[in-house]
Amino acid sequence: MKRILLFVLTNVLVVAVLGIVASLLGVNKFLTSNGLNLGALLGFALIMGFGGAIISLLISKPMAKWTSGVQVIEQPQNADEAWIVDTVRKFADKAGIGMPEVGIFEGEPNAFATGAFKNSALVAVSTGLLRGMTRDEIEAVIGHEVAHIANGDMVTMTLIQGVMNTFVVFISRVVGYAVDSFLRKGDDRESSGPGIGYYVTTIVLDIVLGFAAAMVVAWFSRQREFRADAGAAQLMGRKQPMMNALARLGGMTPGELPKSVAAMGIAGGIGQLFSTHPPIEERIAALQANSGQ
Repeated sequence: MKRILLFVLTNVLVVAVLGIVASLLGVNKFLTSNGLNLGALLGFALIMGFGGAIISLLISKPMAKWTSGVQVIEQPQNADEAWIVDTVRKFADKAGIGMPEVGIFEGEPNAFATGAFKNSALVAVSTGLLRGMTRDEIEAVIGHEVAHIANGDMVTMTLIQGVMNTFVVFISRVVGYAVDSFLRKGDDRESSGPGIGYYVTTIVLDIVLGFAAAMVVAWFSRQREFRADAGAAQLMGRKQPMMNALARLGGMTPGELPKSVAAMGIAGGIGQLFSTHPPIEERIAALQANSGQ
């Protein structure tokens, strides 16, 4: 549950920081003496919503390296590292993207891809994954992560998160203004500014709507996982290794990933509404239903 909460709060925290900065700079002038300026509020919400999501995307790779302790393979030190790098390069060439950075991190079975741009991404696998899977299965997992990059999933998720953030910022402030107006009938809004009703309602709705938006983002994330599984099968030319890798993951305890890359891992998430990944059984069934090898 901790990973899910951190994942949900990532953009909320960034948006909160942007909100403080906006207040200090005086750019959030959507509350006027004549009432609520919806055009100005929408512009503010767009800047806040997409600003938070884009900042999260731009810092995703360095944050992932730092928070998960990824050791980037600059020069392979052994045959296993050389094989991992060669596998990523093979799939990257086949997918038509630039060679990602390749790294290894200590931990239970997991892997992830991240980065703001297709041609300068990062693929990282855990030591637990390398110890617990066959080479065919590891290759399928790497193919899954390269498929995420090739599909532009990091950018897609950023755009969806931006839309959801904008919705949260806009709606919470419209409702906050309405509640505040109801509670302060007859007050001189120009001299006193927004009241406690506005601030309390906005904060509560930011939290409540933030969780609702996270459900929508998680739903899109689950659909994206099916595409990455199919992409791995296409890159390998057969789907059985990906199915085997998923089946093996089903018997393992996936390692924790940093909040910034949790949605891009090979496995993770609990609960139906907030899970960023579909159940293993559904992913295997989807692959079985696909035509091909």
